[in-house]
Amino acid sequence: MGSDLFVIGISWRTAPVALREKLAFTDDELPAALQELTASSHIDEALVLSTCNRVEVYGATARSVPAAVVAEATSEARSFLSTSRGVAAEKLAENIYEHTEGGAVEHVFRVASALDSLVLGEAQILGQLKAAYGVALGVGATGSVLGRCLERAFGVAKRVRSETGVSRGAANVSSVAVELARRVFVDLSGKTVLVIGAGKMSALAARHLHSAGAGTILVTNRSSTKAEILANEIDGVPRPWDQLDSLLTIADVVISSTGSRQPVLTPPLLKTTMKARRYRSIVIIDIAVPRDADPRIGRFDGVYLFDIDDLRRVVASNLEERAREAELAERIIAGEVEQFDKWLRSQRVVPTIRSLREHFIQVARAEVDRTLKALDGDHNPKEREKAIRRLGDVIVNKLLHAPLTALKAGDNEETEALVEATNRLFPLDSDRDNGEDEHAAARGEPARTRKRA
Repeated sequence: MGSDLFVIGISWRTAPVALREKLAFTDDELPAALQELTASSHIDEALVLSTCNRVEVYGATARSVPAAVVAEATSEARSFLSTSRGVAAEKLAENIYEHTEGGAVEHVFRVASALDSLVLGEAQILGQLKAAYGVALGVGATGSVLGRCLERAFGVAKRVRSETGVSRGAANVSSVAVELARRVFVDLSGKTVLVIGAGKMSALAARHLHSAGAGTILVTNRSSTKAEILANEIDGVPRPWDQLDSLLTIADVVISSTGSRQPVLTPPLLKTTMKARRYRSIVIIDIAVPRDADPRIGRFDGVYLFDIDDLRRVVASNLEERAREAELAERIIAGEVEQFDKWLRSQRVVPTIRSLREHFIQVARAEVDRTLKALDGDHNPKEREKAIRRLGDVIVNKLLHAPLTALKAGDNEETEALVEATNRLFPLDSDRDNGEDEHAAARGEPARTRKRA
């Protein structure tokens, strides 16, 4: 008997966003949810992972129940999701998945390593899983089994990131701006970024560039109010629209998304700008549709122009490479799951090992105490030796009584299984036993010592 791991939940693969929204937990709701789960009859440890793309319950069954009770534990977890979120059990059953034992371990490792994410290899899920684990730790909802699984999952995720390219290369249009800028400027430190327009994608791209080391972020827009609002959101500096030509002169990376029906970055404007820059390199990332940049400016010396289709091609290429690297990541996870499963199996026999050891110690100590009392005051060496030898025989007989009784009482099939188990547990050599030893063993007597050639 021992703990079994399980996972139940829904994700972007199995459920629409409408259902994911209904099942989602806020940060404030998680502590009470975990306490309710671990108060269940068959759930000893629990963790709830709730993101925009998945809602999952990770759990471990109580150690004091048979392994088969994992089915009861998953049933309790499903019932909890249904009642706490107000979702009909039938509706939940249509979208929910369930993993137990090795399958549960594999799922946790794949989630942590972003192999089960909507965007393969994305970095956000690992932080979300660590945060969920932190909440579970804080309320005492995890123990040695689930805790060990999560800690190992974090280690597996680190291996996958360092030993494969599954997270290499930008995987969305906003973050690809960094990759494109680095094609021109290997080091982004201190580079000036100019955001033209107040679009959300422009803001995200600017944030990625800033995180990658870019320095000042300048924001300009026809509406000065919108420019100020966006600048405040991304720690940028708002600048007037009528300064666009001078801003282009000092910018190293330009991100444009204005919503204009006509190009904002025209050949005459860039011709003047590049002359003022002395043809120093400039990266222009045009996210707008219709395009903000006239395609002809890409022909100018020092101008590196990328439009939305260029960005999407880079993303697609990166995702293809990630998919190839995912095959190596899956092999890493398979090996890690096997190692964890060995550890989990070893934990299941710990109570038996402890009980067996305690039983043997109790028998030995009781007989030793009885012998010491009998020898108290007896100084005859031969009698002492005889008593000590008898002590060994008595201990052996007592320890062998129950196993020998079981061996003799079973039917043929059961006896064969017990004999095989006995030979695996003890280094026995039946070829060395003579008939006299076998009869003695059957009577529960110790084998006689005999000389060997």
